[in-house]
Amino acid sequence: MSRLDLNRRHFLTGAGTVAAAALVGVPASAMAAAPMLGPVEPKVFRFKLGGFEATMIADSNAFVDGPWPLIGGNAERSEVDQLMAANLLPANKYQPGFTPMVVNTGKEVVIFDTGNGERGFVPRPNGGWLAQQLEPAGFKPEQIDVVVLSHGHPDHIGGLVENGELLFPNARYVTSAVDYDYWSGDRPTGDLATQAALYRDNVVPVAEKTTFLDPGDEVVPGIRAIEAYGHTPGHLGFDIESDGKRLVFWGDCAHHQVASLARPDWHCVFDIDKDQAAKTRARMFDMVATDRVAVSGYHMPFPSLGYVERRKDGGYRWLPHSYQLKV
Repeated sequence: MSRLDLNRRHFLTGAGTVAAAALVGVPASAMAAAPMLGPVEPKVFRFKLGGFEATMIADSNAFVDGPWPLIGGNAERSEVDQLMAANLLPANKYQPGFTPMVVNTGKEVVIFDTGNGERGFVPRPNGGWLAQQLEPAGFKPEQIDVVVLSHGHPDHIGGLVENGELLFPNARYVTSAVDYDYWSGDRPTGDLATQAALYRDNVVPVAEKTTFLDPGDEVVPGIRAIEAYGHTPGHLGFDIESDGKRLVFWGDCAHHQVASLARPDWHCVFDIDKDQAAKTRARMFDMVATDRVAVSGYHMPFPSLGYVERRKDGGYRWLPHSYQLKV
């Protein structure tokens, strides 16, 4: 037996003796199983972007059925299911993010989208968290200077009103001119008409406080609108840049972190103009992959931050943020 073996035996024997001695006199209750505490998920994530500071706030943790046929309705279910299996994901359930983002420029506090609120797609208690999460995230509603609405769907404009009052009483509002004209008019029919009713309740009353944007227009210095039409007629993304650091908020250009990116041509049931939305996805994914910039994707898993990698098969892959924005 080698000296190393002897030393190991001596150490293990000694450790066992010490451990046994340490247990003498320990009450039996200290050895009992602890009660289950339940899952814990973060609801706030904050990071620096040059001279700006950005805060991601979770508005929901709901699971939905899918991804097929919500995503890939123009494909065979087996094809979508196979893609889920290849990525170790269930084929019948997924958990999208619903993630408003607050950007403090140092001069103004800007929030991008407002979550489900009281009447959005995901009812409480599983959604509509923004109003309750502002304070834990470090903000008071009256501190918000600018409310940016990427488009008019209920899970983006539902949080504008809380208990019959504007949640952000001191804010001015910014949205797409094209989207406003669509949702405030008489074109939406069927389920879209119900969504338009919420838009008329929440957004139309603040028209006098609203700046209507075209692609390329500036929200505040360092934040500029990007054309992302198709999901809704005037859906916008936003290019955010400070001190050479850049982030693209793409709103609803993707609804699933695998299916939407691997196959931009797959239709999403929530897209009003499905063919245009597919073209927009391909263009947006190509841009952020080529520019290698960070992305805030509203429906990506919380904290809804990541990057996009181009794949050899012509699709793309979502790379969740780890520590890139911390250094």
